[in-house]
Amino acid sequence: MSKLKLLPSKIGQVMFALISLFLSLISLAMITFAIINIHTSINDKTLFTKALLDAVGFIVIGMAVFDVSKFLLEEEVIKSHEEITPATEKAMLSKFLVIIAIAVSLEALVFIFNAGKEDIALLIYPAFLLVTVSLLIISLGLYHKMT
Repeated sequence: MSKLKLLPSKIGQVMFALISLFLSLISLAMITFAIINIHTSINDKTLFTKALLDAVGFIVIGMAVFDVSKFLLEEEVIKSHEEITPATEKAMLSKFLVIIAIAVSLEALVFIFNAGKEDIALLIYPAFLLVTVSLLIISLGLYHKMT
């Protein structure tokens, strides 16, 4: 009977492991695409500049996707048998939110460079992203102070 109780936990671990694997593959594909895009546009100066900016975006998103993949693997597969304390949950939440905040901040910077070259009116969207990330970081700081 105890093996039957462990079955949902094991199924969950396998699913998280598969999700983590697929996210890692997607991350690798994004980074590879960025490198190939740079390589193919190396002869044209205007295409090369655009390819570099696009590559920064793809690599940042790929890095964030890989970091989320690693987080899922560590927390849901490897450490899933450990007892979760409130301090552990607080650390997990903080780690996840910091991953998201870094990725969104870097993506906003890429958007700023792109908007600055295309149309200055488009700068409002990355500005909103930066304000949102700032509020997220402030909220995380308040959460840590209050708990």
